[in-house]
Amino acid sequence: MVSAMSGVTNFLVDATGSDRFDCADVVKTFSEKHLLVAEKLFEGDHMKEFMKEYNAKLASFERTLRDDRKDPFYMDAVTSSGERFSSLILSHVLKSMGQKSVALTSAAAGIHSAGVPLSGYADLKRTDADINMKVRPLLEQGIIPIITGFYGMNDMGKPLTFGRGGSDYSGAVVASALMADELQIWTDVDGFMSADPRIVPDTLRIEEMNYGEAAELAYFGAKVLHPRTIEPARQRHIPVRVKNTFRPESPGTLIHHLRGPKNSLLMSVAAKTDLSIITISSAEIAYRPAMVARIIEKIAEKNVIIYSISTSLSTVAFLLHNNDVQQTLNQLDTLVETDIEKINVKSDVALVCCVGDDLLDKCGVSGDIFGAVKDVGTNVEMISEGASDSSLNFVVPMEMVVSTIRTLHAKFVRGKDGRL
Repeated sequence: MVSAMSGVTNFLVDATGSDRFDCADVVKTFSEKHLLVAEKLFEGDHMKEFMKEYNAKLASFERTLRDDRKDPFYMDAVTSSGERFSSLILSHVLKSMGQKSVALTSAAAGIHSAGVPLSGYADLKRTDADINMKVRPLLEQGIIPIITGFYGMNDMGKPLTFGRGGSDYSGAVVASALMADELQIWTDVDGFMSADPRIVPDTLRIEEMNYGEAAELAYFGAKVLHPRTIEPARQRHIPVRVKNTFRPESPGTLIHHLRGPKNSLLMSVAAKTDLSIITISSAEIAYRPAMVARIIEKIAEKNVIIYSISTSLSTVAFLLHNNDVQQTLNQLDTLVETDIEKINVKSDVALVCCVGDDLLDKCGVSGDIFGAVKDVGTNVEMISEGASDSSLNFVVPMEMVVSTIRTLHAKFVRGKDGRL
């Protein structure tokens, strides 16, 4: 599986979203970027062979750009174009090295997707069947298929993307279908780290972790993997290894179903920033589950991700991204509930995620962690505990997230208090 070349997807998003969108300019810039790479890789007959397929794909790309921009799947089709060209380039690189290879789109490979525009997920059952019919025979013939990541085809035959970083997830979907021995994700970091190196200078590379720990970190802030990557691999116990493209000698991080050795209380501390808490107050709301369900349904209509929910007798609070606040408030305004007393918004908070093996089964862990948070002088806004035995999550003000992470890392990852 391949992603688009660096910067290509961002370019397509920005170009098509601009009021000054010019199809010819977009095609020209897009083409120049890929041809510049191709000219450095191919020459002579290899270049001629490449250009035949390249020109056909470029014509298809231009037709995609000129399609109806009101189509809800227009952006999915456009933003997944980079993968179609990077797969073509890599396939021809292998051919130039004497290997048998073929570039396959997600449609040709048989990757099926479902869901809403720009946020799809793989239909694993249908994909399993098609991958084994279309891809496995190539492997058995010694042909290396280079498949486009990032998207699948929905029931209408249109590209549906898996969200940013979705090529990782695509790789896991194909690995699951083929029951691979191992899934390798090649990225620009050495693997999962004990914290964000931009925040904590003395981070440690995590040598191995289990599926649950990796999934928690990916979902709650670590930008190493697409959050959905783990599940298809976990279902079939396929080990996942994260490697650094620029440092192939680094062993990376191995993710599997076993529990590895743990030398500290916490394995990693991550954070998801730029969040807001929306609190809805209504008398005895805890005894009115139908009302809470309607509220959640309204928020879900806009595909807003809720990172945490907290309830009390008369309030229910939702944690979501700052960018989703206004449309969420608009959705809540459409409710006919006359007895909602008030809605409050607390912006610019961050969700801190503490990850460790069987974290919540260890006596006193929560007290130790919150004791350290108290020492920093941080006020905890929300707590999420018990949903996963691998993580303890809580919300702090944005201005305190860096000092909170540094303190927890120093105390429970690197320091003596973290030793078991």
